[in-house]
Amino acid sequence: MSATAPTPPPSLPDPRDAELARASGRLLAACIGKGPTARLRVIDGNGEIEVPVSALRMLVDILAHMAEGHAISIVPTQAELTTQEAADFLGVSRPHLVSLVERGELPHHKVGTHRRIYFRDLMVYREQRMTRSRAALDALAEQAQKLGLGY
Repeated sequence: MSATAPTPPPSLPDPRDAELARASGRLLAACIGKGPTARLRVIDGNGEIEVPVSALRMLVDILAHMAEGHAISIVPTQAELTTQEAADFLGVSRPHLVSLVERGELPHHKVGTHRRIYFRDLMVYREQRMTRSRAALDALAEQAQKLGLGY
């Protein structure tokens, strides 16, 4: 997804992995304390590992998605995506994404002649789009109620 080696696409967890993720996610969630860090003891190792609680919460989220049978991919916010990768993430066509970029609705920069979009900018755009969609749905529901359409 940028200057690093390409990562393989995420694969769906098999049923055994999904069940293991469900069980281990519950146990891990129950162990997370209130402090900024937590200590883990790895059975195969002799020492303890201290990790930020925020990382454990992310791991619990990952395990929950795996338990539901979803593929998981971790993308750093500073990752640079191609227009195709960005379009795939948003679930739109590449030409539509390019038109968003050209209209200035989605920030980008160029690497040589190629457009690149920071993942963090893509997340901001997606959240703004979802907020506008929710507002439009709320307005439609309010209008339907005023008209007595029974929605």
